[in-house]
Amino acid sequence: MNVSDILTMLWAGTRDTLLMVLLSTLFGYILGLPIGVLLTVTDSNGIAPNKPLYKVFDVMVNVTRSVPFLILLILIQPLTKLLVGKSYGTVATIVPLTLAATPLIARMVESSLKEVDSGVIEAAISMGAGKLAIVKKVLIPEAKISLLIGVTISLGTILGYSAMAGVVGGGGLGDIAIRYGYYRYETEIMIITVVVLVLLMQILQWIGNVMSKKLDRRKR
Repeated sequence: MNVSDILTMLWAGTRDTLLMVLLSTLFGYILGLPIGVLLTVTDSNGIAPNKPLYKVFDVMVNVTRSVPFLILLILIQPLTKLLVGKSYGTVATIVPLTLAATPLIARMVESSLKEVDSGVIEAAISMGAGKLAIVKKVLIPEAKISLLIGVTISLGTILGYSAMAGVVGGGGLGDIAIRYGYYRYETEIMIITVVVLVLLMQILQWIGNVMSKKLDRRKR
């Protein structure tokens, strides 16, 4: 394999990895954000305590988070095939990545929202704000920096998961590392894919840090 072929393959792998990571993070937040909000408001110290409901979602999140990603990837192959028509490749991997991301995101959202000063919430309640208004206009705006940091952490974690998916033909850089670096003993390709993954992680972290600092300045 010549240099041009390697570069073309790495570009395609990087593109597929970013597609998997960004889309699964987006879908993970669509599912995980409401769950995180629900866990926050129904907790014993929340604005709408509901112990049975909290317990149901708490257990659900804990159970799904406890399943290692590779096992989850294999376990839900029938569901993945039902949804996208196949159980391997870039698009198919978005399904297990989303399911793995959702409980992680829910917990981080819950943690971020619980950091909001209780005095601010009490002030909103005293002014007659409803529960939905408190969530939309107090909890989420007050926790936006912490939530953004959570997005950065989620992207990094999901990037790592996407590399693991290469073991079962998940596509992206992980698939290249396994297929060429491991099975064909092409160590150079393995090293290059690892370097690209590290660079992607650093870029995502840098973007998250820059955005959180800008939001922090605006808050002041």
